[in-house]
Amino acid sequence: MGQLKKLIDVVAALGSLDPNATIYAAKPWSQGSLAVVEFEPPSHELPREAAQAGAEYFLEVFVARDFLSDWEATLDKMPSLEERCDRLIRYAVDDA
Repeated sequence: MGQLKKLIDVVAALGSLDPNATIYAAKPWSQGSLAVVEFEPPSHELPREAAQAGAEYFLEVFVARDFLSDWEATLDKMPSLEERCDRLIRYAVDDA
């Protein structure tokens, strides 16, 4: 954790991330947005790494996992990584 990556790479790694961690990403959110996964500080401020990257709260890891799992269960075929990332961005913007 704490390493800057592209948001799409974070989405690809969701299964291996700590479910209690939070995803922070730089806006405007896109597959290529810089993102970092960190635990939310007790102060509820941005973690230092997220602030330095210009990132904002995106979603908690467990929320992202649960949302994608529920969404994928309604589909006839498994979506691509790009489709998963785009759908998660739409969820974060519109519903979270």
